Amino acid sequence: MEYKFDTQLLIEGKNLSEEEIYAYITQNIQGDCLLVVGDEEVMKIHFHTDTPWKVLEYGASLGEIYDVIIENMERQTKGLKG
Repeated sequence: MEYKFDTQLLIEGKNLSEEEIYAYITQNIQGDCLLVVGDEEVMKIHFHTDTPWKVLEYGASLGEIYDVIIENMERQTKGLKG
């Protein structure tokens, strides 16, 4: 496992763009398994990274973030709560 945290969140905003969000994250935040889906008003992000706070900070700059989930995948692979 290359990255420690499975980071998921929803963003509610205006004029959101899957392509722009995807490009920003891939160019500015290290990680993998990026998924960005939604429409102009609500977008879901799923990303594996060691710096989930950067994803949250970026998401908050686009609108209101909610349903935030950050799971420690290293702990999960050891059978511990993530």
